Amino acid sequence: MKNLLCLLLISSITSFGQIVHKKKYSVLGSPFEITVISKDTVEGNFFCKEAIGEVKRIEHLISDWIPTTQVSKINQNAGIQPVKVDFEVFDLLERAVKISKLTNGAFDISYASMDRIWKFDGSMKQMPTEEEIKNSVAKVGYQNIIFNSKDTTVFLKNKGMKLGLGGIGQGYIADKIKDLLQEKGCKAGVVNVSGDINTWGNQLDGSPWTVGIINPMNKNKVFATFPLVDSAVETSGSYEKYVTFNGTRYSHIIDPRTGYPSSGIVSVSVFAKKTELADALATSIFVMGIEVGLDLVNQLNGIECIIVDDKGAIHVSKHIDLKNN
Repeated sequence: MKNLLCLLLISSITSFGQIVHKKKYSVLGSPFEITVISKDTVEGNFFCKEAIGEVKRIEHLISDWIPTTQVSKINQNAGIQPVKVDFEVFDLLERAVKISKLTNGAFDISYASMDRIWKFDGSMKQMPTEEEIKNSVAKVGYQNIIFNSKDTTVFLKNKGMKLGLGGIGQGYIADKIKDLLQEKGCKAGVVNVSGDINTWGNQLDGSPWTVGIINPMNKNKVFATFPLVDSAVETSGSYEKYVTFNGTRYSHIIDPRTGYPSSGIVSVSVFAKKTELADALATSIFVMGIEVGLDLVNQLNGIECIIVDDKGAIHVSKHIDLKNN
């Protein structure tokens, strides 16, 4: 769950000769919202149409549930042979693996190889056994994704391996839409792909785009607001999809290294220049936990985060001062 924890706060001031044009869609099975500053409705609709076209283009490259995409072809040939892909796909997958190395495997696009032994629909009555949990991640391992940069091929070493870009794909799409609309002459806007938000330019009154962060334990209140100046934020939450066993709350975000669900965190907001990176790091922090997650973020230039734990307490990286927000 993402989009209910981060609100885009738009100024009501208007400007002669420009309008705020906003469209909502459902794409990739998730809510998608595009807000642009345009000279009129015709131009606004043009920008929005271009954005949707870009979503569909990328979806037909990287979706793992459309059987004809390049990522699906990689999955279909796991343990059989390398698959040649476009440089765009090759580059994205390589960046994803770099994040796996950075997070010691807390983020891993081969998570899609996991057996789905955890159920978060209320049907689980007891925890899986240790053996079942261990076996569920036997095919997971970014180390077994083999890249050949000369031929731009990708090979999954083991049969049964599968790539899924759910933890980075929406952020990548947000970045690509921003790049495309800027190329098309859109001076300012916001793209929101299910909580992956990227901005450029300013609002009509000249002020920066602003987001409000919500504590899932008190969803009626924005506890902090932040300007986004040509930058991105990704907010993820586990407050609705979880199970509780022996007094421990397990979220739907599962550690691909161990097979155990993450615990202790209900929401993570990551600020970065690229939504792609914010998306992947938010997932990683859930898995790594508060202390390790904050330690990682504090070592990365230009990255900040806010974590809400399962008691409602708020934890922030070193350059965030909630008193001034």
